[in-house]
Amino acid sequence: MTVPPRPGGPAALLRRTLGLRPDAPVLAPLCAIAGAGAVLAAGYAFAAGWLTPQRLTPARVIDGFQADFGQHPGFRRNHAKGICVVGHFDGSGLASAYSSASVFQPLRVPVIGRFAVPGGNPAAPDTGSPVRSLALEFQLPGGEQWRTGMNNTPIFVVNTPKAFYENLLASRPDPATGKPDPARLKAFFDSHPESAPFRAWTKAHPGTSSLLNTAFYSINAFRFVDAHGQTHPVRWSLAPELPAAPLEPSQKADKNALQDDLLRRLAQGPARWHLQIQLAAPGDPEDDATRAWPADRPLVDAGVLTLERAIDQGDGPCRDVNFDPTILPRGIQVSNDPLLAARSGAYSRSYNLRTHEVAALQNNARQGGAQ
Repeated sequence: MTVPPRPGGPAALLRRTLGLRPDAPVLAPLCAIAGAGAVLAAGYAFAAGWLTPQRLTPARVIDGFQADFGQHPGFRRNHAKGICVVGHFDGSGLASAYSSASVFQPLRVPVIGRFAVPGGNPAAPDTGSPVRSLALEFQLPGGEQWRTGMNNTPIFVVNTPKAFYENLLASRPDPATGKPDPARLKAFFDSHPESAPFRAWTKAHPGTSSLLNTAFYSINAFRFVDAHGQTHPVRWSLAPELPAAPLEPSQKADKNALQDDLLRRLAQGPARWHLQIQLAAPGDPEDDATRAWPADRPLVDAGVLTLERAIDQGDGPCRDVNFDPTILPRGIQVSNDPLLAARSGAYSRSYNLRTHEVAALQNNARQGGAQ
């Protein structure tokens, strides 16, 4: 016996399949769902840079580091060479008038940190660059964290992500020499006059003999929020208690001079820095990391950082920390400096790459050991 076809078009067939009433609307909701999906897919594709391959994305920045310094699986793409440190911070209470963050109350909090030198080469010489860095994670009550990444220069070489990427391209080693092309670097600096203060500062401030007698600076501006909701533009720095001394000629020839010095000195006793908060005056730029604020701006001694022990970064507590400077506790906010968002994106890209690589390396090692 032949079964006659049931009446109705695609909409009726869909209603029967879904068990809906004969008069239930189906096409309009489906079109809305499909449209929303298309918008989400387009948004994801734009954010990933698929629709605009020339747009500057975190992936392109990280690719630039890898092109300059080579592939080193499991390591950070910038500041690849480093060493973990642990200690604590004792707040003085003096900065609590400007920020409600608990770290500025008169209390002690644990700190994880990492000293590093710039670049993506984990075997780079400690004194090959005038720049050094110190990143910190303050572990605050209630599970909050304050992460900050500082350099030993109070200002940065450029003030936009685009210029930073162009600096990466200009610094790319020439295959013939293995070093950056001086003419290409000169052309970059000539076209970026905002870099002049940074170059003058590094020329006038040669590296010190130890990481422990080095001052470090937040570079970017941030905003403190006090208990009344009022904001205060700030920058911060760490001033060492250990007096500065010039780098010895013998240290320049030692590839691990600063790390070895750090291990030796901390084995003899802790090192301390004073966290100083610089308060901006009206008109001081918050969005330009190449411009220092005048030296007469008020400083607040927010407390003392004490570092007690150094640990190899391969298995130290800093290994799995992404020192994203936009991870802030209540009472501290980012400013409108465009470098902060770029740093956050690039750090995240680097973190995801290296943690996947570390997991793969560990898995391969386990499989190799089982054979």
